[in-house]
Amino acid sequence: MERTLDPADEQNDLVSTLEVIEAQPLASRAQGYESLHDALARRLESAPTTTARP
Repeated sequence: MERTLDPADEQNDLVSTLEVIEAQPLASRAQGYESLHDALARRLESAPTTTARP
């Protein structure tokens, strides 16, 4: 079963994740941002692609 999220829910999830990262001590934030980057990159790479046809 494919999971679909409302774009507003996705934005809220991202904002919540960023708030958690920002609440961490400065030394821990880099790891949080790296983890978020990796998750977003995996999601982008797994998205379906379409090619425009003339």
